[in-house]
Amino acid sequence: MLGMQKWNAGGERLVTLIDVGSSKISCLIVALSPPVASRHQGAVSQAAPAVRVLGLGHQRSRGIKAGVVIDLNEAEQAIRATVSQAERAAGLQVEQVVVSVSCGRLKSHNFAASADLAQGLIEPADVERVMIGARAFAERDGRSLVHLNKIAFRLDGAAGIAEPLGMSCRRLTADVHAVTADEAPLRNLLAAVERGYLSVAGVIAAPYASALACTTPGERQLGVAAIDMGGGITSIAVFVDSHFLYTDAIAVGGTHITYDLARALSTPLAEAERIKTLYGSMTKAHSDANELVSYTAVGADEAGELLHTTKARIGDIVRARIEHTLDLLKHRLERAGFSLHATERVVLTGGVSQVAGLADVAANRLGRAVRIGRPEALSGLSPAASSPAFSTVIGLLHACWAGDGSYGGHQGRQAIASGTGGYLDRVGGWLRESF
Repeated sequence: MLGMQKWNAGGERLVTLIDVGSSKISCLIVALSPPVASRHQGAVSQAAPAVRVLGLGHQRSRGIKAGVVIDLNEAEQAIRATVSQAERAAGLQVEQVVVSVSCGRLKSHNFAASADLAQGLIEPADVERVMIGARAFAERDGRSLVHLNKIAFRLDGAAGIAEPLGMSCRRLTADVHAVTADEAPLRNLLAAVERGYLSVAGVIAAPYASALACTTPGERQLGVAAIDMGGGITSIAVFVDSHFLYTDAIAVGGTHITYDLARALSTPLAEAERIKTLYGSMTKAHSDANELVSYTAVGADEAGELLHTTKARIGDIVRARIEHTLDLLKHRLERAGFSLHATERVVLTGGVSQVAGLADVAANRLGRAVRIGRPEALSGLSPAASSPAFSTVIGLLHACWAGDGSYGGHQGRQAIASGTGGYLDRVGGWLRESF
């Protein structure tokens, strides 16, 4: 089972989700109650399980840079502290976890996988065989598979088939989208988690999780680009016709704004982070040039003389970095080949998205309609923890019952991700199959 443990006789199950980010590590423990099936026009539909948050932990990241583990011991200790904080809040101990993945130079691949049928009628084993072949193809050149989802099927060349089971053809073809990562960074991340006596039951691409948390089903149907502006990485996830079709990431985020401020103002990083949080803005006002901000200089003692700058100068530094990041994102979207119509809606999330005035600047820079996306509030989760900064860890839960044809090769159409051997083979079914 995917990161789940039986919790009580009432049928609730425990799910533990970990987002190992560049600026913070988050751990969310939730209890899921069995969903109630509903009947509409003779068809039975299964709703998502009822969610109750039991505990949330978050700590400053250590040993992580741009999503990559650079100090295994430091990363392990930070993950342990985060999980322990969530366990204390929940009053229990966890064993299995689902982990977000943003390391390893995540890349998208769209391709087709085919198989000849001997019987003529398509059975689940035939779909399984096609997807196993797709997984093997995606993992060539030393890459590890993080995500694999079906887009549509073709039967003897006839396209646009959503569900082929029971239909007849001689050659079954699946159009699929895969997300892969470099194997070594991925293994190092999972090693840091497992050294805390945790079993990694599944991995989910962080951009995919963030997108599910902050976009609506209607947006994903019409076409949307979800941009998660985190501490060390800014990632993109594109949905068209409700299908996850593309992801990419650039190693630029909020930490770079902090470094820019620290260098320009000759102030410690902690002080630069405070200045960014309090005064960073994309908007301009005539009074900014006259509004002074006091701060300590690098190397100064507690009684040292304060330095001063203007709010206008701080805004210029912040805007320069964010505008450069937006230009990089626009280039990546254009290079991916998506038409403006397919991605005319953009949803920004992540910690940096909370900078005042960002949506308007991003709309002008990207040439698209932009809004700031917040994850849907969960029962038992404080409003502060429902901010865009927690989109990824909340999105991990949404990913577990997305039902968008994601596949892992072990549990049919609703498995998350897999690899061949080692950590990534330990993947179970999706949440809906466990009730």
